[in-house]
Amino acid sequence: MALMCHIPVQSSTPRSHSRHDSDSESLSSPGTSHSFDEDEVNSRTTPYWPKYQVLLELKGIHLDTHRDVQEFYQQHCAKQEPDNVHEITCQAGYINAFRCNDSDALCPDPGLPDNLFRGTRLRDGLKVIVKAVHLLSREFDIIRRLVLSPLRDDPTNHTIPVHELVEVPCDNIAFIVMEEWQSLYVIDPPCCLRNFLCAVRQCIEHVAFLHRNHIAHLDISMRNLLTDNNGRYGYIDYELSHQFEGVTNPMLCGYRGTEVAPELENGEFGNPYKADVWALGIFLLRCCKLTGYSTLELSSLVRRMLSTCPDERPSAAAALEAFDATVPCIGEDRLQMSSFNSHHSHG
Repeated sequence: MALMCHIPVQSSTPRSHSRHDSDSESLSSPGTSHSFDEDEVNSRTTPYWPKYQVLLELKGIHLDTHRDVQEFYQQHCAKQEPDNVHEITCQAGYINAFRCNDSDALCPDPGLPDNLFRGTRLRDGLKVIVKAVHLLSREFDIIRRLVLSPLRDDPTNHTIPVHELVEVPCDNIAFIVMEEWQSLYVIDPPCCLRNFLCAVRQCIEHVAFLHRNHIAHLDISMRNLLTDNNGRYGYIDYELSHQFEGVTNPMLCGYRGTEVAPELENGEFGNPYKADVWALGIFLLRCCKLTGYSTLELSSLVRRMLSTCPDERPSAAAALEAFDATVPCIGEDRLQMSSFNSHHSHG
């Protein structure tokens, strides 16, 4: 059995985890060790999951088996109309669950990448997603910092709740156990403008928090923010993120995020924090279109965040300050209004 150590984690304040949704960089970063292959440790890890099934079970994390997924679909189908049942049984997840004769074998979700696996926390039945990363990766280093004290206790930290970090040093692998949250693409829009603006504030606040702690996310996008459907929003996926502790003027080039700032798209060097602000502006623009909520005040801020000149973009902290200054100018009647999209989704 492989040697393992673990770090228990308490929640800080997770692409979609719902079962039904389912390259060269140049950076100025201190303390980078050159005793290992930088590209190798930061590339996506695809583990042989059965090897770690028992180890994770000992830490209270049960990975989904074919029996688990079959039971899920049987219970789900029992509540559906016949037409819906037919549609469900044609889904890749359903077909995958019932085509294996060994019900105790692990059942990967075909809708998730190979480095993610669904599971359940044994002590309370909490649905979780387990992510495999290289033990020496930037992502694991950053996540460990974000979900442990003191950063864990910062109320402006809106990282997805992570409940366990499991390290397997002999295999250079680690597992991040996070809550299963919902994609922004599949949920109903907030019921009113006030709730929408509360969600927007969390998204801006977290980027300001990261930058204050010398971390650039570098892949802010719709797919990398999730919600618990109870008013909380959380960032995931720090695969491209970097820390710049002690770096006065960090720069990057050859950046490969989802939303790429124009200066980086053109092959120039750029400030990673200003690149985050650009991506955050694109994210807010997409949120307004998706939900049907938009205000002149927010639109004005987003335009500045999307300036083609990085120096003209506000910092994340300044964007948060500007946001906080505009919201009190919005009347109570407007704050209680629903968008057409919200009304339609609930109707």
